[in-house]
Parts: sequence; C-alpha cells; structure tokens
Amino acid sequence: MNFLSNRLGFGADYNPEQWSPEVWRDDIRLMREAGVTIVTLGIFSWATVEQEPGRYDFGWLDEVMDLLAAAGIDVSLATGTASPPSWLSRLHPETLPVNHDGVRLSPGSRQHYCPSSPVYREAAVGLAVQMAKRYGTHPALKLWHVGNEYGCHIQECYCDVSADDFRAWLRDRYGDLDGLNAAWSTTFWSQRVTDWADVLPPRTAPTLRNPAQDLDFRRFSSDALLACYRAERAVLQELTPGVPITTNIMGMWEPVADYASWAADFDIVALDIYPEPKDPTAHIDAAFFHDQMRSLGGGRPYMMMETATSAISYRPPNRPKRTGLNRLWSHQAVARGADAVMYFQWRASAGGAEKFHSAVVSHGGADNRIFREAAALGAELSSLSDVAGGRVPADVAIVHDYANWWALELDARPGELKIPERVRAHYAPLWHANVTVDVVPPEADLSAYKLVVVPNLYLCTDAAADGLRRYVEGGGHLLMSFFSGIADECDRIRLGGYPGAFRELLGLRVEEFWPLSDGERAGLSSGGGADLWADHIVPEGAEVLAAYTGGPLPGLPAVTRHAFGAGTATYLGTRPDEHSMRDLVADTLRLAGVAPVVAGLPAGVEAVRRGRHLFLLNHNDHAVHAAGTDLAPRDVAVLRLDRDPASGAAAAPSLQSGAVPPVGEGA
Repeated sequence: MNFLSNRLGFGADYNPEQWSPEVWRDDIRLMREAGVTIVTLGIFSWATVEQEPGRYDFGWLDEVMDLLAAAGIDVSLATGTASPPSWLSRLHPETLPVNHDGVRLSPGSRQHYCPSSPVYREAAVGLAVQMAKRYGTHPALKLWHVGNEYGCHIQECYCDVSADDFRAWLRDRYGDLDGLNAAWSTTFWSQRVTDWADVLPPRTAPTLRNPAQDLDFRRFSSDALLACYRAERAVLQELTPGVPITTNIMGMWEPVADYASWAADFDIVALDIYPEPKDPTAHIDAAFFHDQMRSLGGGRPYMMMETATSAISYRPPNRPKRTGLNRLWSHQAVARGADAVMYFQWRASAGGAEKFHSAVVSHGGADNRIFREAAALGAELSSLSDVAGGRVPADVAIVHDYANWWALELDARPGELKIPERVRAHYAPLWHANVTVDVVPPEADLSAYKLVVVPNLYLCTDAAADGLRRYVEGGGHLLMSFFSGIADECDRIRLGGYPGAFRELLGLRVEEFWPLSDGERAGLSSGGGADLWADHIVPEGAEVLAAYTGGPLPGLPAVTRHAFGAGTATYLGTRPDEHSMRDLVADTLRLAGVAPVVAGLPAGVEAVRRGRHLFLLNHNDHAVHAAGTDLAPRDVAVLRLDRDPASGAAAAPSLQSGAVPPVGEGA
C-alpha cells in the first residue's frame, strides 16, 4: 500500500495548536521551501479539540487542514488520543494508571491512562469517531495515526481494573484454573490458586515473584495496549474505508510491547527512532531497528515517522548532531526500507517539557544550519522518487522474540544476560561484513534464508524448535548462542538435559552453566578469548571448533558445529570477544554461501541494496574511497544498478553513479 503516491515522503510532526494563525502561514511557506510532502498532525490535540466532554472545537484544525491541502502537503492525521485531557482525569480518576507499589499516578505529564480502562477506551474511540466523520473525505488526509508511542511511559498498570482484565486474559489463554496452575508451576512455594479472585498482577511482594506470572503479565500488558489501538482502528476502518491506519512504535532497547504480534494491524509500519549522537556505534543499533521495522511489514517499505534533526532533549548532555549526521542517518533509513523521513517536530516548542528538543525550525527561525541541512535533504529525497516501494533483499535472519526478552531478564537466572547486548553482539559482525539482515520471530518461515542467527533463545516454543530443526535439516545453516532452548513458553525447564529443545539439533549436551565473574576471561584455542559465560559442553556428534584454554573449563569445547540433515548448526557456548566473534561469523557466512552487498569496503562504510539502488554510507569522520566513489566524512552516495538484484541480476552487477551527488560537509 503506497499511500505516498510513488515518492519518498519528507516532513515532520506538526503541532499548530501551539502557535497563532500567523505562524501557520509562515510554517506552510517554510515547508514548501524545505520540500515537505507530509506532516503528522494533531498527536496531542485532545484537550484542544474536546475542551469539555462532548464539546468539540474543530475550527482551528479545519483551517490548518485546508492550508496543508492547498500547499499540496499530505497529512498523517492523528486521532489525538495519546494523552487524555485534564477533565477526563478529574471526572474519572479511575482511568489513571497504578504502579506495582499501588501508587496511582497523577496527570500533568502524558500517557496518564490505564490501558485496560473501559472509560478511557470509550472516550478515545469517541474522539476517533468525531475525527473520522470530520476529516474522512478531506483531500489532505492520506493516513490515520492512532494514539502515539504506545507504552513509551506506561507499559503496565496494576490497578483493580487491570487485575480484572488480566484474569479475563488468563481465562482465555488457559481455560480454567487447572491450566493456569500448571502453566505457572504453582506447586512451588504453595502458590496454587483455587479462585480467580486470588489471581493478581505481579505487584510488589516480599521476595522473588512467580516468573511465569511476571511473563504472562508482560504478554497481557502488550495485548492491553494493542486493544486500545484496535478499538480506534475498528471505527476508522468502518467510517473511512480505504484510508491506511498505523501507529508509531519505538526503535529502542526497551521491551515496550510485542511488536511482532502487532504488525498485522498496521497498514504501514511507522518507526520512531532517536540514535544517540554521542555514541560512535549508534548507527549499528539504528540499522538493526530499521531492519526490524522492514521485517515486521513482511519486507514492505515502512515510515520513519520520528527522529531528531539534531539534539535530543532528554539525554544529558544535550549534544547536537554534527554536520552531515542527520543526512547520513536519514539516508540509512531510506536505504533499509523507509519510504518516508519525518522529524519530531516541525517547529521547536516555546514551552513545555521538550522545548529544548531540536526541530526543523528552531527557536531562532529558519536561518541556521539545521534548516538548511533539512531543506537540502528534502531536495535529495525528491530526486530519489524511484527508490520508493523498493525492497531490500536479505540472505540472513536474526531471531528476536519479545517473550524471550522478558523471560531472559527476569530474576534468579544463572547469569545476568541482557538482550540488547546479546543481539548487538550477533548483529554487529553482520553489519561490519555488509550483510543485510531480516529480523524475524522464532516461529517464522525460515526457508528463504541461507543463514539464521539465534542469540540466546532461552524461552522457546515447540513450534519454534520444530521450525529451526526443519530449517537445518533441509539444508539451512544455523548460528546459535548459549542458554538457548532451556525453557518452554511458560518458563518451565525442558527436562532431559540442556539445551532442551536443541540438544539433538546441536549434537551436544550442556552439563552445567559456568557464568563468569566480572573481569574473568577464558582463552579460546582458535585465538582470542571470551567472557560472561562458559557452557560445560559434552559433544554428542558435534565437531569442536574451539576449546577453552583457560577459565573454569580448560580443554573443554567452547564452540561446536554439527552436521544435521543437509545443513549445519554452529553453537557458541560462551561470549567471544569482538574480534573472535567477527571471525566466527565470517566463517559461518562462508559456509552458508552468504556474500556481502559489496566486498572490500573500508571499515565504517555501510552498503545496502534497495531495489535498483546501492546506498553507500560513510560513518567515518574521515574521507574514504569506496566502490569507485569518493565519500567525504559522514557522506552518502546512491548509485543505480543495471537492474534489480531481486529480478536475477548477477552477484556483482556494474554500477552507474549519478543518482545523488555526495554533498556531505566536514566536521
């Protein structure tokens, strides 16, 4: 569904309710000057549109919609339900969220609502109905934007309303109390429940809580947020059929919600992402999230609905982006599948909590570096209209699962494992090798991939285990790390020896886990070393690729490979250092027959193919020569290929330059 009419969208989150009509007209002039083609409008407008229950003021929004339509600027129109107005909290304090200590939170910030509250949902749907009736046929409307960043601040509510909703969710999942007790292993610590009234959210308790209860509450909370989105989506579909609907989700290392379970409800995936300008590796994390968003949509293009033109207000010190960095990171999004680049926000706020967040138009106006760079980017994206709709091919998949994330980071595990670090450790070597990756859930169809990478899949369903087994048996290549296959979906240990679900596939048994202390290292016979974790591996058919040369398990296997069916399964029983991990990944890529997008590029240069285009992105602070192209520091080049590789082009097609001339500046 290409609602952008075969062009790349460029724009920002627009909040005209903060400004006078005279400023609106100046905004439209500057938007046209900057090449803006789309804005997101009205995200936080509920209190302005509905100042009292049932009394609506659409006059200001009518005028802004008409101005944008006259200027040829498309609108992603928000339902305005992201933060309730003060009157809803006053009239219905039961809609306010409660934390795990029983403290009811107050209004005065944003997202101050309980996701399970029927009062909130009814009020939100009521506003969405009014918005749909008012603007459903407006010529500027191209997309509905429901809510905003669900779960950014309130991921879970522990109030009595949520408790009732949680019980209903559990009844639907397990049927009866016998099913619940079995799933939660309640024979331990005398936790068996005999009445649904005894089932509570995992509120603050004397010591460790039931991990299965914690895990199910995270699942339930994700579904409760999704139910809020679906309630508004349903009325928009009914009243404005044919208008695409989405909400913006967050690319960040925080397990907000199970986005894989949300994806089917998005007509287009929309991403908010704020890489840290001070982090020299931020572009690698960003690449992962772009790959994830593209994958959530089944490979279809997505939108980068929010990012920053420069400084990000909530990260002290509030450093701006260096010259060229915004352009570089924006092109990275387009390279990896985005059909729109948008910023928060268009005009920097004069007051409020985010007044020092950068914008396209700064407090001093448009005569500055940020606006000039944004306008130049708008012109570039306009010249790349033939990129829109293009697909990004990938021969490698990384398995990433939110339930596993939640379960792995619960209390009382053998070692402290954090999914962000574990995923980075597996993704970064692929990025450095210029190998493009899809990000898929464990139960996905893996047949199209030459290599599947599985970082620490502690929690694993039978369906996922069977799928990975069939994949390797059929000729696929697998790279899996330690502490995988240990528990089922209820966080119950798979008995019969570690690694439970994958023992036969990997051709080994793990006798014991040996987590390493801070600063403790083990050498590897293949060179380099490892830390964090050491499995006591007993091979049962697997070949030993590397053994420990120190640490608690000297001489025992650390890395193995097992021929299984027509494929292979490589297992890392430890965390290799960065250099060793790159070597292991490179070896597995060669075995799987995976080639880089472009071979022989200088370090720090990212290459991505999208359709008939090759993007070269120089993340270095120095100039480089790559693929016959000179790139200045933080520079970008987009080269046209002879033909789309997806249509059967040769592995190394000739390149034709000239799509976008590099215009990056120095520091």
